[in-house]
Amino acid sequence: RLGSVVAYLTSAKFLLYLGHALSTWGDRMWHFAVSVFLVELYGNSLLLTAVYGLVVAGSVLLLGALIGDWVDKNSRLKVAQTSLIVQNASVILCGIILMIIFLFKTQLLTLYHGWLLTMCYILVITIANIANLASTATAITIQRDWIVVVAGEDRSKLADMNATIRRIDQLTNILAPMAVGQIMTFGSPMIGCGFISGWNLMSMCVEYLLLWKVYQKTPTLALKSAKVEESELKQLNVKKESDMKPAEGVQLIVEKDVTGFEPQQEKEVGCAARIAEPFITFRDGWVAYYNQPVFLAGMGLAFLYMTVLGFDCITTGYAYTQGLSGSVLSLLMGASAVTGIMGTVAFTWLRRKCGLVRTGLISGLAQFACLILCVISVFMPGSPLDLTVSPFADISARLFENEPLPTIASPEPEMVFATGMSNLLNGSTTAAHSDPEMSPEPVPLISVSLLFAGVIAARVGLWSFDLTVTQLLQENVIESERGIINGVQNSMNYLLDLLHFIMVILAPNPEAFGLLVLISVSFVAMGHIMYFRFAQKTLGKQLFVCRTPNPKAAPDSSPPGNTSTV
Repeated sequence: RLGSVVAYLTSAKFLLYLGHALSTWGDRMWHFAVSVFLVELYGNSLLLTAVYGLVVAGSVLLLGALIGDWVDKNSRLKVAQTSLIVQNASVILCGIILMIIFLFKTQLLTLYHGWLLTMCYILVITIANIANLASTATAITIQRDWIVVVAGEDRSKLADMNATIRRIDQLTNILAPMAVGQIMTFGSPMIGCGFISGWNLMSMCVEYLLLWKVYQKTPTLALKSAKVEESELKQLNVKKESDMKPAEGVQLIVEKDVTGFEPQQEKEVGCAARIAEPFITFRDGWVAYYNQPVFLAGMGLAFLYMTVLGFDCITTGYAYTQGLSGSVLSLLMGASAVTGIMGTVAFTWLRRKCGLVRTGLISGLAQFACLILCVISVFMPGSPLDLTVSPFADISARLFENEPLPTIASPEPEMVFATGMSNLLNGSTTAAHSDPEMSPEPVPLISVSLLFAGVIAARVGLWSFDLTVTQLLQENVIESERGIINGVQNSMNYLLDLLHFIMVILAPNPEAFGLLVLISVSFVAMGHIMYFRFAQKTLGKQLFVCRTPNPKAAPDSSPPGNTSTV
């Protein structure tokens, strides 16, 4: 028995989990901390945080296909190691720059009329964006490619590995910000910067070693499709041509003397082709994504990002306007993490009982059914919904009065959890509005209670559906296109996420939040309708026949990457 435990702890699967846990822990700490640092540096304004979020989303939206194409065209180990080093080195550099800014902010303000400090802000956001792009490349290569190869031809093993990865994500999403939040609370932002930089330095070394061990233990990772071989052949051809240049030099000079214009024309065509190559890759990536058999399933998942029904800063800010305290919100976030983990367990059970495609249908129905509670909450007592109030009234009034728009510095959800748990540990349950003179009249909690009950319950179906689409992409996208297709999928997710923030900017009043809830539920419904159409095409008349798959002739038994069946 001890031997089996040791064998598991040294297996490629466990080492992949450990590396992902370290990577995700560092990611969650950094994503939480950088937003707090930017707010702290810019005088408790959300401007820098908003700019950072816009730059990150826009970069992945535009460069997702190019990142995926780079993943496809290079060897697995090179991609994983390069993205790991770039990501962690960028975070370390950002942490050092932020420490310098915290230490010498007053001096930097006086130099060059504050332009030097502005350049530091731009530098921090740029490097942090590079770290996020490298993190995207790491996620594509490890979670969409390596995991498929490590699982081999066993789709049940692939499903279990996907579910375990999501459980790690759920836990680190809560625990990592809580840990760094405590360090920043009892220490200082500068200590937080130093801790994150030190963590990433140590984590990078350990993760690098773990990647190498997984690569050694899984020989099939060294084998990749023809796309890499074609890229390597092109590089060899270039080297051969450069070796032959001395012998061809005279001929080239003679051609230049005779024709005069042709070599220059060829050079211009070569430069134009290089400039156009990223745009061609971008176009080809989106065309390839559209032509995938799982296109509608991927679009269905992307549409779920167009929602305010999650534990982001928008929903947290709304909860604050309804009088919920940080401690209550922290408990609600903990409950959402538990239901998210329940969703990963439900996914593995449903996939075994009903098959992968039907699991997505059942998960989608479960999520939508739970979100009906959110729709009901809009019309319950305590809901601030007032359709007679124009969503643009506050914006237009302040624009005409030449007053600045109000910024509600709603904290990041992880900060709410960290500070809320700190309050609970210290015996403090201070409400969001602690000043009796400033606090409004008590608001009935029926509406907001139903809202969060629906959001938390829907996480079971949401994460089960997310895992379903993830595995469909893993199994049905050919190996040579895994990177670019998943890169475009990330771009689609970010596009819908951007649209949901734009929707909130256009209707920022609490009176309009109920309308945003209805729009969000509509987009979730459209996403699941797309998936239903995909399932209908895939299963035909067997769509609603949910039976236990035969292990000897299971539809999930074909090797991952086979596009003939789903």
